[in-house]
Amino acid sequence: MADRLRVALVFGGRSGEHEVSVLSARSVAEALDRERYEIIPMAIARSGLWAEPARAARVLDEAGATPDRIPAFEGSSRLDPRLVKSSVDVVLPILHGPFGEDVTIQGLCEMLDLPYVGSNVESSAVTMDKVTSKRLFRAAGLPTPRWATVSAPEWASEGQACAERCLALPLPLFVKPARLGSSVGITKVKHAGDLAPAVEVALSYDDLVIVEEGIPGREIEVAVLEGDPPIASVPGEIVPGREFYDYADKYLEDSCQLLAPAALEPAQVAEVQRLALAAFVSLGCEGMARADFLLDGRDGRFLISELNTIPGFTAISMYPRLMNLSGVSYPQLLDRLIALALARHERRRHFAEAALRPLSERAR
Repeated sequence: MADRLRVALVFGGRSGEHEVSVLSARSVAEALDRERYEIIPMAIARSGLWAEPARAARVLDEAGATPDRIPAFEGSSRLDPRLVKSSVDVVLPILHGPFGEDVTIQGLCEMLDLPYVGSNVESSAVTMDKVTSKRLFRAAGLPTPRWATVSAPEWASEGQACAERCLALPLPLFVKPARLGSSVGITKVKHAGDLAPAVEVALSYDDLVIVEEGIPGREIEVAVLEGDPPIASVPGEIVPGREFYDYADKYLEDSCQLLAPAALEPAQVAEVQRLALAAFVSLGCEGMARADFLLDGRDGRFLISELNTIPGFTAISMYPRLMNLSGVSYPQLLDRLIALALARHERRRHFAEAALRPLSERAR
């Protein structure tokens, strides 16, 4: 047991997806092989402070089956000291949304010279930002729904013009915080008069809002795992139990259906897998990502909606389910992600070493 790899499992965080992160971390902790890994829980409270080690361990044990049963906990320090005391070998961040998935934890790991699971700083930033992602999808020639953006300053100073720009898109519209996940803060707008309240809701979570045309059809997801070449899973389908696949539908009411695999023709499977891999490459992703698509019921086209670089890892989450159906079990998936993190860190070490050489040597 002395040779086990020390894995810092970081979860919680300052986002609207705090509870989901705790649930995901608990599932990960249960799936990691204790013969190979020593799990070091690191919990971040809603305040952004890190919990004491003993409290972090208890949070995982106390986690309920649904987000509304997650007990609140307090933090006591700005950073878990074990990260800076050579107490871990690799960081496994299970932080959904801002202050984690968005690049903050990745940047911290880079500063501390720690290997970490998942995408690098650059791709973590762009995938978290729905507006930037869609611009890069367009640049790569990937089909995506039409959209408009609204910033908080714009809305305050020229709200009517913003509303007119958004309503140039066909109804219904989906109004979303630009840098959040788990369907937090999303409203479906079916009437023009409902747009302003929806924008206000989204702006309560982020100062940038994306307004996207609604696509009639099916919601399809593909799990992508880095490799040589990367692996695209069999597709799955989300059948919402509510008006759309919102936070309550995902985590509280258990009313949606997660169909895995999705009922698609072989040609459709090949096409959505191709697009998922192309989207993964277009945003420079590493490690893993879940690609979310809309299958347009009018013309049969797949439209890429977004990528998630730290997808849900709860027991019912689509990413591990789809990888399992594609021949990679939950424990194997975690093994591969950790191995990829260690290999990337070693591969990039020589760049850091080259930068430390004197200028006279670098010029040779």
